[in-house]
Amino acid sequence: MLEVTDLACRRGERDLFSGLGFQLPAQTLLHVRGRNGSGKTTLLRVLCGLLRPDAGQIRWRGEHIRDLAEDYNRDLLYFGHLNGIKADLSGLENLRIASTLDQDPVDEAAILAALARIGLAGFEDLPTRMLSQGQKKRVALARLILSKAPLWILDEPFTALDVDAVEFLQQLISAQVADGGSVVLTTHQEVPLTRGAIQRLTLGEAVDDLDTSSAASAPAPCAPDPSASAH
Repeated sequence: MLEVTDLACRRGERDLFSGLGFQLPAQTLLHVRGRNGSGKTTLLRVLCGLLRPDAGQIRWRGEHIRDLAEDYNRDLLYFGHLNGIKADLSGLENLRIASTLDQDPVDEAAILAALARIGLAGFEDLPTRMLSQGQKKRVALARLILSKAPLWILDEPFTALDVDAVEFLQQLISAQVADGGSVVLTTHQEVPLTRGAIQRLTLGEAVDDLDTSSAASAPAPCAPDPSASAH
């Protein structure tokens, strides 16, 4: 379970959120919503340990994420605004490196199968600079197919995807939740689930009937955590 208590964060002179709390058990998706600039991306980066909150605690399976360090990184897959794709490397090479960085190396056959599932059969060995933006996004999304991480944190994962890829990603997220995982995401899409629960958190305004979370209000400086690294 991911547990957040009294979380607060500030950017410059502007308060993003405070008193934020929720519990995210297994088989649950948390849909974070809010206007542009309301702090959605900041919240996700705080949950990953990439930014240090001004107040509050984040616990994973009962332990503070700071104390868990690499164990938390192993259990987490973070998908941010940037694809994290190296232009001079092929999709196959990018995913091989990504799986190593995720501390979950996979063999070449599994990577090729993931690329085929995401619609990139025949493009595996091309440098990704030769791919379209949508194809690059698909390479990045293949990480979700390969991942065994129980917690996914996804920031606008549907951006730049065509209709077929959107549907496929919805299926991946639904399967992650149905299989006992947890997902936190920002998106303007609805994500239908076959099993599990959906919580909705709206930043920047009062929240009505939110399962286990509270809205945003007033804190104090949200600085990069010097001990954190991208996942």
